Amino acid sequence: MALILSTGIDPILLKTREMILEHSGHGVVSAITESEVRDACRQHIFSVAIVGQALSPALKTRIQRIVRAHCPAARILELYPANSEPVLRHADAWLEVPLENPGELVDRVNALGNDTRRNCAAA
Repeated sequence: MALILSTGIDPILLKTREMILEHSGHGVVSAITESEVRDACRQHIFSVAIVGQALSPALKTRIQRIVRAHCPAARILELYPANSEPVLRHADAWLEVPLENPGELVDRVNALGNDTRRNCAAA
């Protein structure tokens, strides 16, 4: 399916997200630090970049800048905690967590990945 960049600060949450996405057929590369995000973008072409819910607003913004600069084809999905608002005004999609159903994450990633493939084919 798609290659996904998954960012966050909690290794357990990253592993859980990775397992959910891989079970649905996606490849996943996880990154915790800004340098890991930059390195991953240099090594791979991602369809979707997930910006984790537990990241500070400043770190979310920095990761978005890195992804836009080094992974221009990637669509950005911002996860944000319940009872708060999304931080990234220029993300491509948003998803409030915790999720009622883990399938919501897969559905959102699938939709973004399909948009990316359509945009690349049209170019």
